[in-house]
Amino acid sequence: MSSCTLCDLPTPDRPVTDADVDGEFCCRGCLEVARALGTDAIEDGDGLDSGALERAVADRGTDGAGAGTGGGAGTGGGAGTGGGADPAPENAYESAYLSVDGMHCATCETFLETVSESEPGVVDATASYATDTMRIRYDPETVDEEDLPSVVTGTGYTASFREVDREPESGDVAVVRFLIGGGFFGMMTMLWYVLFLYPTYFGFQPVVEFGQFDRLYLFGHIWVFTSVVLFYTGFPIIRGAYVSLRARQPNMDLLVTLAASSAYLYSTIAMFVGRTDLYFDVTVAVILVVTAGNYYESHIKRRAMGLLSTLASDRIETVRREDGTELGIDDVSPGDRLLVKPGERVPFDGTVREGAAAVDEAVVTGESLPVTKRPGDEAVGGSVVADSPLVIEVGDPVESTRDRLVEQLWEIQSARSGVQHLADKLATVFVPLVTVLAAAITALFLLMGVPPTRAFLVGLTVLIVSCPCALGLATPLAVASGVRTAAERGIVVATETIFEDAAEVDIVALDKTGTLTEGRMRVVEAVPFEATERDLLGTAAAVERFSEHPVADAIVERAAEGTFARETIADGGVVDGDHSGGLQEGDDPAFEPDHCTAVSLGDEAIDAGDVTIHARGVEATVAGDTLLVGHPSLFDERGWAIPEEVREKATATSESGSVPVVVGRRESAGKKRFLGVVVVGDAPRAEWNEVVTELAATDREIVVLTGDDSAAASHFESHPDVSAVFAGVPPEGKTAAIQRLRASGVVAMIGDGSNDAPALAAADLGVALAEGTELSADAADAVITGRDLAAIPTLFATSSATNRRIRQNLGWAFVYNGIAIPLALTGLLNPLFAAAAMATSSLLVVLNSSRRLL
Repeated sequence: MSSCTLCDLPTPDRPVTDADVDGEFCCRGCLEVARALGTDAIEDGDGLDSGALERAVADRGTDGAGAGTGGGAGTGGGAGTGGGADPAPENAYESAYLSVDGMHCATCETFLETVSESEPGVVDATASYATDTMRIRYDPETVDEEDLPSVVTGTGYTASFREVDREPESGDVAVVRFLIGGGFFGMMTMLWYVLFLYPTYFGFQPVVEFGQFDRLYLFGHIWVFTSVVLFYTGFPIIRGAYVSLRARQPNMDLLVTLAASSAYLYSTIAMFVGRTDLYFDVTVAVILVVTAGNYYESHIKRRAMGLLSTLASDRIETVRREDGTELGIDDVSPGDRLLVKPGERVPFDGTVREGAAAVDEAVVTGESLPVTKRPGDEAVGGSVVADSPLVIEVGDPVESTRDRLVEQLWEIQSARSGVQHLADKLATVFVPLVTVLAAAITALFLLMGVPPTRAFLVGLTVLIVSCPCALGLATPLAVASGVRTAAERGIVVATETIFEDAAEVDIVALDKTGTLTEGRMRVVEAVPFEATERDLLGTAAAVERFSEHPVADAIVERAAEGTFARETIADGGVVDGDHSGGLQEGDDPAFEPDHCTAVSLGDEAIDAGDVTIHARGVEATVAGDTLLVGHPSLFDERGWAIPEEVREKATATSESGSVPVVVGRRESAGKKRFLGVVVVGDAPRAEWNEVVTELAATDREIVVLTGDDSAAASHFESHPDVSAVFAGVPPEGKTAAIQRLRASGVVAMIGDGSNDAPALAAADLGVALAEGTELSADAADAVITGRDLAAIPTLFATSSATNRRIRQNLGWAFVYNGIAIPLALTGLLNPLFAAAAMATSSLLVVLNSSRRLL
């Protein structure tokens, strides 16, 4: 079996091809995108140039799928044979995905990758602090999979398999470390300073006079309290400094640690030689200010992530054989025949052997309309059976399309390198520069004959005054303000990198089903011919009540919105043998047809009986007349000649991407009446037009991606601001499209379905709608909780404002350092005033961050 030239999915026995397009494709959508973008570019992995979207619009014909497979997130770390593992065939390696607690910067990524790749048997490791995810490729002959978490765990990091249903690490440890370790012991330290040391420094008498022994006793308490603050509360900062040295990427943690530990070391030595000018208070202030900012940022992030659901809750654990016996998913073998009841998810890819039912494949294909599956049809693992049980024969290999999407999502998330804070980027230059300056000025003063104590104090002052508390707070406080502002507007920010990415977005890719549309079947229009609209809907609902098909549910729901009421009566229904495919009532004790119902229109009741459910509609008897409700093809099968005007309406409905439901009545005398056509479809959201216009107003390209066919997507093609509409796109095609578009600029993907999750993860910025599936929420950088499409432009505005606030804070921090560091180098400042200046600069950053963004 060959693979699709575009998305690498297996092609059918007769691949989709065209004479003017090179390659073989799994579907028409992939072929059309190859036509639009060119297969040469796809195969070569070249990106789109600036005019690619415009050419795609001009050349795509009936629209196509997403773009090629290149340009995606890198895998990082190389594919070497880390740890001295013997070379092995590429297909001999396996991958494991870990969740890692404790990462907080890009330096952590490099450190964990280095540590993991030094382990024998580990071929490649890639970490992402933005998603707390790590992917490890390993040789199973050398290292056991169960041992992989222990490879990563250590030095303050804790790893576990992502598949394990586990809660993220709570903030309890951070609270204890900050409030007890930092707050209590820091307060005790400062209390001694206020009562005894500060008065002495400013020439006043302390509250109580102490003798020599009493002074050592006092200093000993201060030293113990400060030690707790530095080594317990400040442990994450010290660990970050250690990691940055191991990774050879100096960061802000390193400079904070240098300042705090230098003040601590100097004061400890000074205490033992009898000096009273101790700067333990500087150590306490530095650690608490930076810890408070980091804790606040982490707290806001945990609250945001807590609003998102976990992936594990949607996993299938057990399946049911045809005879009703249950077994675990790991015990399923190729060829097993599994029974899937209405409302259940198809566990694995396979072939329908018995039954006929409407199957909702939106979770894996994005197709909004359910697909009828009959014996011999392929069933997609992860799809949901809607209205009748099916027997599925498991394919070879035993796998699920949905599981492949999960695998692809995890691979993209773990391979996608986290975006460093701008402050950390600057730290790679700033930290070495300050360290060199402090050492150089100390050496210079010593060469000039200045006493060693004075020379070391000048160097310490340089470290303290340049301590990047303001720099360290600039990003987290502005990010916290952005997260809060977004939350007030119904937007949950899942990762702070959104505030760096959103302002740079060049292309916005919008999923159609559930994003630009309502995402559920509903009655769009009721067109009566030989009845009133009330009678048309009431009659259709009375018959469709027996079907569990989503189209039938939409009609019944629409009827219930009016004066229609539901009541159950005693008659039972029968299922057409053609529809059940051999699964008759009694074959499976869990299979029970619905009771018949009556629909009341005011005082008039429509009682339906002798119900037969067909594959594309329902037939019933009402007051001696026969009612037939369903697709026009059902009427053709049953020998009902449809009037031309009814057929024209049905044809126009199908061409627009909606479903026509014809309602016919054959009276006992044999006369046929056609009451009308009920149009059911997935209607566009009311605000979609304005949202697209607003997004395009900021010079962004707008692209629409959908798993539906061209007819269902044609409504969006006419919008003047939509650059391209790619229809018939499989999930892998959406991911490929995003990766290809990223070669042209920064791409934002907005969607709501599980089939969108890999594309959301692959995009520079992923935004999911809250009522979408859990998988898409896990993959997103932000989640719209109110199902309000208009919140998307608000998200971009909030992100841009937050980005500006970050740069304002950083600008002030560097202005402060530009003034304070030269003063410290001249020796005009002492460490105490340096600490006060540092605290003042931090306060200004806090005040600026507290202002409203919008």
